[in-house]
Amino acid sequence: MEARNNNITTVERSDFVGYITRIYKDTIGIAGTHGKTTTTSMVSLCFLEAELDPTIQVGAILKQINGNNRVGNSDYFILESCEYVESFLKFSPKSTIVLNIDNDHLDYFKNLDNIKKAFSKYVALLPYDGLLVLNADDINCLALRSFTDAKVVTFSIENDKANFIARNILFDDKGFAKFDVYHNNSYFSEIKLSVPGKHNVLNALACIALCFEYGINKYDIKSALLKFTGANRRFELVGSYQNIDIYDDYAHHPSEILATYNALKNKKYRQSWIIFQPHTYSRTQNLLDDFAKVLTNFDNVIVTDIYAARETNTYNISSQDLVDKIHSLGKTAIYISSFDDIAKFIRERACPNDIVLTVGAGTVTEIGRKILS
Repeated sequence: MEARNNNITTVERSDFVGYITRIYKDTIGIAGTHGKTTTTSMVSLCFLEAELDPTIQVGAILKQINGNNRVGNSDYFILESCEYVESFLKFSPKSTIVLNIDNDHLDYFKNLDNIKKAFSKYVALLPYDGLLVLNADDINCLALRSFTDAKVVTFSIENDKANFIARNILFDDKGFAKFDVYHNNSYFSEIKLSVPGKHNVLNALACIALCFEYGINKYDIKSALLKFTGANRRFELVGSYQNIDIYDDYAHHPSEILATYNALKNKKYRQSWIIFQPHTYSRTQNLLDDFAKVLTNFDNVIVTDIYAARETNTYNISSQDLVDKIHSLGKTAIYISSFDDIAKFIRERACPNDIVLTVGAGTVTEIGRKILS
């Protein structure tokens, strides 16, 4: 407002970032409904390990660069490419990963078909000498092959026809995976991760596929992936007290919460406690049944107030509606509004060897610190 009052030109973020993508000869976009921040971080660390000096823009704090951006002196610009309001159509990528395509941002897209159309327009931006890395386990991703003349490379856990496949996946007590990577059905390397969950095996495969195409050797890839302990708010260990571990996660879509639960299953613990803050009224209303279903997986469920973000509540929806829906599925859940009351509730009831998760894209992250204080 102040800039406009002083006749200073203002630019939308997506337009500005799009301009930056055209400054660099090789912009690498990381797209998909879920996993963008983690995969962008993984790719960035591999490029850093290989001393390729990339410019980086990632949607969370990455401790290896002490922030969420880095300005390099090479032709490489690695960034998240978000589909919301089709902002990624303003970008000019040379290469891109598409991790998955799912029902989200329905306040803008209205339905899955419109989301798929947006991604098809995005991959059509790739030049003929570009690269498209696709998840072969996602049928919506595979359909994108027909919208580009760029080289297509696929990754998978389930599809043996993919170019990069993870086999012999094992998890340790922390839920960290070790697996063998096969490239075109020939053994490539054993990979060990320092982040939990099967979904991160897929994220790592996407990273490996892209980095291989950029000539990064397997030893740098292995080293970088082992060093990656997660971007902030991605199953991040906040702290512990009385042998109770508290984690914080940005998941705000049912598919993301399910991935978090599946990662949790690979850890050893007594009981789980999830404190969930729904993000936006529209998403809560559109995906109410899916949210309720996925939350029944946890042993103890607390729901706090919806984080409005950019919206006003014209949807006549509340967190109590979500709690009621969970009850209808035969699972106990409670609604607590005050973060202080939630912290007190947890401290009075959680036991040694329990795991507490604060989950959501809003202010729910504050609760972990309150529990520990």
